[in-house]
Amino acid sequence: MTHQRANTALVEIREILKQGQKDLAAAYLARPDHRAYLAGRSQLVDQVLERLWLHEQLPNGAALIAVGGYGRNELYPHSDIDVLIALESPATSEQETVLARLVSQFWDIGLAVGHSVRTIDECISAAESDVTVQTALSESRLICGQQTLYQRLQQAIDVRMDHGQFIAAKLAEQEERHQRHAFSAFSLEPNCKESPGGLRDLHSLNWIARAAGFGSHGDVWQALQQNELMQGDERVAVERAAGFLADVRISLHLLTGRAEDRLLFDVQGQIAQQFGFTDIANRRASEQFMQRYYRIAKRVTQINTLVLKSISERLAPASKLKIRRLNERFQKVGHKLDLVDPLIYQSNPSAILETFLLMEKQGGVQEMTARTLRALYAARRMINREFRQHPENKKLFIQILRQKNGVLHALRLMNQFDILGRYIPAFGQIVGQMQHDLFHVFTVDQHILQVVRNIRRFVREDFAHENPFCHRLMTEFERPWLLVLAALFHDIAKGRGGDHSELGMADAEAFCISHGLQKKDTSLIVWLVKEHLTMSAVAQKEDISDPSTVAAFCKRVGDARHLTALYLLTVADIRGTSPKVWNSWKARLLETLYRSTLNRLEAIQGDNPEQLGDMVVQRKRDALTHLRFFALGDSVQAQFWKQLDDVYFLRHTDEEIAWHTRCLYYRTHDNKPIVRARPNPEGEGIQVLAYAPDQADLFVRLCGYFSSIGYSIMDAKIHTTKHGYALDSFNLLDASNRHMDRETCAIIEHDLIEVLLGKIEPSTPPMGRISRQVRSFPITPDVMLEPDESGQQYVLSIRAADRTGLLYAIAETLTRHGAALHTARISTLGERVEDTFLISGRALSQSRDRLLLENDLLEQLKI
Repeated sequence: MTHQRANTALVEIREILKQGQKDLAAAYLARPDHRAYLAGRSQLVDQVLERLWLHEQLPNGAALIAVGGYGRNELYPHSDIDVLIALESPATSEQETVLARLVSQFWDIGLAVGHSVRTIDECISAAESDVTVQTALSESRLICGQQTLYQRLQQAIDVRMDHGQFIAAKLAEQEERHQRHAFSAFSLEPNCKESPGGLRDLHSLNWIARAAGFGSHGDVWQALQQNELMQGDERVAVERAAGFLADVRISLHLLTGRAEDRLLFDVQGQIAQQFGFTDIANRRASEQFMQRYYRIAKRVTQINTLVLKSISERLAPASKLKIRRLNERFQKVGHKLDLVDPLIYQSNPSAILETFLLMEKQGGVQEMTARTLRALYAARRMINREFRQHPENKKLFIQILRQKNGVLHALRLMNQFDILGRYIPAFGQIVGQMQHDLFHVFTVDQHILQVVRNIRRFVREDFAHENPFCHRLMTEFERPWLLVLAALFHDIAKGRGGDHSELGMADAEAFCISHGLQKKDTSLIVWLVKEHLTMSAVAQKEDISDPSTVAAFCKRVGDARHLTALYLLTVADIRGTSPKVWNSWKARLLETLYRSTLNRLEAIQGDNPEQLGDMVVQRKRDALTHLRFFALGDSVQAQFWKQLDDVYFLRHTDEEIAWHTRCLYYRTHDNKPIVRARPNPEGEGIQVLAYAPDQADLFVRLCGYFSSIGYSIMDAKIHTTKHGYALDSFNLLDASNRHMDRETCAIIEHDLIEVLLGKIEPSTPPMGRISRQVRSFPITPDVMLEPDESGQQYVLSIRAADRTGLLYAIAETLTRHGAALHTARISTLGERVEDTFLISGRALSQSRDRLLLENDLLEQLKI
């Protein structure tokens, strides 16, 4: 073929491909049909690849073979196109040139082709060393070329394939993939292909079933059903789920214009509309669609589990395993729990809950046989009002929660097979429900189970190192299972409209009364559900160094038992939202509030009111103890401490006071700025101390510098000494997780002094771009300015979407309005900030000036 004719042919083929793909997309959007689209695109690609193949002078002993998804005739709009060029014998140099030109032409016409060129022996060798290659070849089909060569390749693969090894490799591959996705189908931006419950789970099931000899040359789902490895409606459910997930993936590719398999926040609304969902009261279209997605993904995980267990048990029959009778209803087959009679649930419905209780009590049992799980799922509809009211079932459910081991595993299984949502109908309503608060990363039901997980880990010795303080409190707590019950109900009313704490409190009370809990235990659980957000709000948004704040919180909790229960639930709740939300700063705030409140409660109960006023004295004593470790005498601090008021000692920890004193006791009256930085001794990040004669724009300069070097201020304590010096301390975190060591601290100390001396002007940090999540679910900024109790200062509360440079913009605005900053409480909750500032200034004395400040801040906060 001449060069000119080749170019003309390429242009023609490229146009055929382009127009064909455009027609397929238009037809799909007009009337979605995933089967027609996937087969149509595969046929279109077959057509153009065959034309290119025929135009080249290829060796006779060669074949062009579709493998992987292309081999299955499942080509999504932007899927890679995997092909194998099989050769009778190794290519000559001339043939290699022709093949290279052919592959280049694949790309020239606009196809993302993944190719390999191998002889049959090379294919076998690659398959034996790589299960991915073996999987791709098992789904191959001939596009064009020598058919006998292709047949020999198939025969060779069949003969050399170790089916047992292949099955083991695919199971391990699925386990690793699930682990990458935290074993959950319920992340807020799931991958419809790779996440648990996605298309890849169906592919894995297909591959393993074929390797086990079921449906190797036909419809796998039909073969599984015929062999009773799929039962009931499982085949229909799988086929519907496969169609739904295929439609989701096609829609994602067409909408984003790329091979995007994640249901990102940006596109969920548009995808929901394509699937016919519209906004209704209290629920967006995207929430309704995603709940449908999660429930289908959950059904896929159920069937994947059931069928893989069934195949495994078919390949290793129970007759070869040790069987031990547990009671008249259950037995242990190998390491699995099994029903003696698969119809037991029909004759004895209470056995449904007994199943999970037995699993907890049998230490070595972590699994159930496939027939037990199937029987459980089939029996779920028996859990109705009559079942829930039966005294035996109530007793069994409470026993499940009270066990020493296996509680979380039991609850997760109960949720996976729809038992938990049937027994607690309010829980069933929040299964698969999204949370658009920008810091929860799980659906409501999965978040609740994460909180239960954390509470259970507080109990266990092997996890004591994660949070020693919580472990000690939990081991001393009477009836710790009550906290598991409180966790189950704390968010159970999400999505109903109204205050979910109030609504959930009513659900919890009804449940506790119905299940015969003691009055004091019912009171505790109901109170925890109502107040589960209180401790977090007080610790992060209020000044917990202020005795009046602690006194008010102390009055709210009432006694040490309520305080400890609320503290443990709060820590478990925050840690169950997202890995990004929990940090050492929040841990310290909550623990400080807990200890301060406990001290006050003990003082009140001990009838020792003088103890309440001794916090400053005690804080000073503890700080002196720290100083003695550095061989500093009891009087070195006198000159420095004389310039500090009680508010300083209440607001800082004894360790912080000792650090400040070591840095400043001999430089109390220095006219030059002093900056010290150190790795945070209580966790990640850096602590910075800045000490200098006070100046109007000091906080602005500090914020500007920290922002310019890429650090976020997690906490700021602004203090002015009696002799007019600013003593400001900061906890910084680096969003990009750079390594922070002594060298980093030295750089900060040097550069920040230069900034405060005016030798370096920190560049004004640009207002960063907002995240995808905030763009999809925007936060309306809110600014509130109100006088404090003294009437001399003002409390400024700000709620807005977080982004780089935000705090600098706030500080700069306050400075422009002549507002002096006394304290700052910086609280970052995922993508949202809730900051509180105590400010004063003559410019705030008039209501008109305060209104101007509020409006100016709102302008800065707008997205």
